[in-house]
Parts: sequence; C-alpha cells; structure tokens
Amino acid sequence: PSLKKLQKEEGEAGRRKYMLYQRYGAVAFALAQAVGQTLYVRPFVYDFTPTFLVSNVLALTCGSIILMYIGERISDLKLGNGTSLLIFTNIVSALPTSVGATLQQASEQETSGALPVFFASFLTLTMGIVYVQEAERKIPINYASRYSASDRGLDSSSYLPFKVNSNGVMPVIFATSLLAVPSSIARLTGFQALNSLSNVIVPGGPLYLPVNVGLIAFFNYFYTFLQLDPKDVSDQLKRQGASIPSVRPGKATSEYITGILSRMSLLGSVFLGTLAVAPALVEGFTNLNAFRGFGGTSILILVGVATDTARR
Repeated sequence: PSLKKLQKEEGEAGRRKYMLYQRYGAVAFALAQAVGQTLYVRPFVYDFTPTFLVSNVLALTCGSIILMYIGERISDLKLGNGTSLLIFTNIVSALPTSVGATLQQASEQETSGALPVFFASFLTLTMGIVYVQEAERKIPINYASRYSASDRGLDSSSYLPFKVNSNGVMPVIFATSLLAVPSSIARLTGFQALNSLSNVIVPGGPLYLPVNVGLIAFFNYFYTFLQLDPKDVSDQLKRQGASIPSVRPGKATSEYITGILSRMSLLGSVFLGTLAVAPALVEGFTNLNAFRGFGGTSILILVGVATDTARR
C-alpha cells in the first residue's frame, strides 16, 4: 500500500522514488541469482575458491546492471519497454539456430509428416496469441451531463476496456520460478526430500504439467487484482460522475467489476495454461524438440512486444 501511494499520490517525485526502489530490488535479485548460478557450476570447476566466487558474482551482477541501464535508455527513447525489447532481441537471435536444428532433427528421423505438423502448430499458436492479446471486454459507462468529454479523466471513450490477458507472461514466469526453487535448494543442501519433490515437478516429471497450470492460474488471478483494484476503479468512476448502466455506484460497481475480472482471469488462466501445455504436447506428438523458440512463453513475448512497438 505504501508503494502504491508513493506511485499514485506523490506526483513525479514519488514515481522517481518508486523507480529507484525498483532498481534496488533488481540489483538485489541479480546478486542473488548470480550467487545461485555460480554455486550451480561449482561441481564442474576444478579450483573453486572464494576469489572465483566473488569475481563471477560481481561480473554477473554488473552485467545485469548494464542491461538494466540500456533497457531504461531504450524506454526513454519511447521505442517501447526497453527490457521487453532486449528479451525480444535475445529470442529472435536464437530462432535461426533453432529452426536449423529442428530441420536437421527432422531429416535424421526421416518422418515426412512431423515437420509440417510442427510448423503448423507453431503458426496456429502464434495466431491464437495475437487474437487473445488483442481481445478485450468493453464495459459501457455513462457520464453525468454536467461533465464534458475533456473532464472525464478515465478516457474519452464511453467504455472501460479489460483485456483477456492483461498480465502478459508474468504468471508463467512466477510459476516457472517457483517450480525451480525445490531443485535449487536441493542442490545446495542435499536434502533428499526436496530432491524427490523436484524430480516429480521438473519439466518431464509426472506432476509438472498439472502443478504448473495450477500455479499459473493462481498467479494470474492474484496478479490481475494486484494490478487493478475494483474499489479504486469504482471510486474513480464515482469521482468523475460516471456509472455503469443498471449498476449502482459504489459497492455494487466494485462487486460488478470484481465479477468481471474474476471471469476474465479464468479465461486468461486457460489461455496461459494452454501456452504452457501446448509445446510439450506437440513435441510429444512429433518427437521434435530442438526448436527452442517454439515455447509458448517465448512466442507470447514476441507477439506482445511486436504489437506494442507497432502501436507506438
């Protein structure tokens, strides 16, 4: 709540302070991940010393800070979200190699039908992502006659747009990161129970898909209401002299918006769950798994960044 107040109620100074806190958090996460990555390669390093640990952690952390700086400068140029564009570039740069590896794998298997099915699935998934990313629920709103169009505050249009997938890939990233926690702790501690748990929830494990889809649904619902508070929207509509037809202002409007967001969250969860499951199903059917760019999350990032950049 304090960060929310800082961002919304304290003007430009508050937003700058909020961005500063974001930078501190990003550096802390980068440092923690650098330590984890360095400790992960410890069994493969012959002379693993404290000097090796510190030097590699500093190098990885400084690299993350440089990338964060480049991303912010790209954002300042109004070309789009800088961090998203960097991720977009990284995914695109790997596509030629991935396509070549897939073609080679298909030729080695000598199966004529697998490759068309694979790329047809890729095209279908891409078209589905574009459709869902652009889909939105428009809730009509009425304004009191004493308010002119320039005073509406929320928007000059006569509806509230709620996207089906307003959270992007964040729920998928959260779910994937949480699934990786048991295996990471097991490697560091050698705890057998965690090792057994990680074996059943890693990609390819018996519980990976159901647990992953369940976590995606949870994080999608949680993140939806974290980004958009129905009570805030209701209060803002009331302050601007606006109302939803056949819905009383205040608590009734808040409950109505909550119901809409809950149903939209369910649709978004089904969409993201399909993205998580589709690559595994297609790879299992075609026996082609070399095309790393085919991952649903990667395609969602590519489509999202491309459409956002095109709008700008």
